Amino acid sequence: MNPKIENSTLKFLKDLAKNNNRDWFTENKEKYVAANENAVNFVEDLIEKIAEFDEEIGKLDAKKSLFRIYRDTRFSKDKTPYKTNIGASLGMGKGNRVSGYYLHIEPGKSFLAGGVYQPESSVLKQIRKEISMNGKDFLKILEQDDFRHHFRGLSVENKLQKVPQGFEKDDAMAEYLKLKSFVVIHPISDLDLTDENATENFAKIYKSIKPLNDFLSAPFL
Repeated sequence: MNPKIENSTLKFLKDLAKNNNRDWFTENKEKYVAANENAVNFVEDLIEKIAEFDEEIGKLDAKKSLFRIYRDTRFSKDKTPYKTNIGASLGMGKGNRVSGYYLHIEPGKSFLAGGVYQPESSVLKQIRKEISMNGKDFLKILEQDDFRHHFRGLSVENKLQKVPQGFEKDDAMAEYLKLKSFVVIHPISDLDLTDENATENFAKIYKSIKPLNDFLSAPFL
């Protein structure tokens, strides 16, 4: 039987959002441990299924792929100590992978994502060059039926107003060159997460990101 995200995991995250303090967390540490274990088992199965079409992902450790629940509050006005979500990054800047896949578990706000998120400037420049030189290939990927079925297009978060330095203003790919991340997002419901076939269903969606990931990684191979 495939692992799924348990309702108790979602309930823990909901309760944590209402009681984001150390005393409550300490009292409910067992629930956190159970939720984390559930997420690790889920991600382990997800890694296996993604590895069927993206072999490199199979080398990842599920535990290390999960982000810590403890927030770094040093430079933040928000001093709540814990994240109210569980996130797992498969590739996406971890290890020698530039592109990859991401899972975000948060009651009512969960999503699947993939691509390259906020790369450092040297990586960003290389990706922009690749898009400028091979624009037709890039657009073909974004226009694939499978891709368009799952995604509305690339996220425009933090998009620049002007074409970055080093590129022509009238470049055919100008709008894409203004992006600082190359990420696609697919919202998922709590029911999607708790479905018996969740990892299988999610792997199919991640599979449609693979051509984009390959394109974005090409300059670094």
